[in-house]
Amino acid sequence: MITTMNELEKKHCVPCEGGIPALSNAETRKLLESVPEWKLAADGKRIRREWRVKDFACGLKFFQKVGEVAEHEGHHPDLHLADYRNVAIELSTHAVGGLTENDFILAAKIDKLPVELKS
Repeated sequence: MITTMNELEKKHCVPCEGGIPALSNAETRKLLESVPEWKLAADGKRIRREWRVKDFACGLKFFQKVGEVAEHEGHHPDLHLADYRNVAIELSTHAVGGLTENDFILAAKIDKLPVELKS
């Protein structure tokens, strides 16, 4: 199993149309160690990360970069922008109703994107 962010970044998401099981709790917790800024949602079916960006425009620019990576990977996150600069991203694999390695691959790639944070 992949255990470092660097290894996750090098992988590509694989198409998932269901038919595979979601990650176990143990597998999820192990992969979370590789993306420490991401937190497991209470339902255990999503991971989430939050940022406070400089301003609304910076949030939109960041989402554009995230969208480009997501399109390239063929794996699409839920994006949230609230109060004009609070950014959150949630990842899950809808086809399996939980988490797969794809979610952690995309999280690692998102973590490498530049973002203008509130100072």
